[in-house]
Amino acid sequence: MPTDEVEFHEEAGAEYDAAFEWYLQRSADAALRFDAEVDRATAQILKAPKRWAVGSHGTRRFLLRQFPFILVYRELTAGNIQIVAVAHASRKPGFWKKRI
Repeated sequence: MPTDEVEFHEEAGAEYDAAFEWYLQRSADAALRFDAEVDRATAQILKAPKRWAVGSHGTRRFLLRQFPFILVYRELTAGNIQIVAVAHASRKPGFWKKRI
């Protein structure tokens, strides 16, 4: 039986860490809210991974509500999700494609 799991690509993990640190330097509360929003997003993705439209290379995009970030993800196997990028909304689209 597959297990529900979210893994972050190494570079996506570094992007998350950098964003968290940026918010933490400005406000511990903002950093905690960013972390909670990413947790909420990953829970929703796990609940219904096919809910968002398919994009290039079989990836999907989840736009965070309160922060200008997009989680680019793909379903590796049923219930196993890989976050390919934690992309700032103003960053060049598709910069993460070499990770696929």
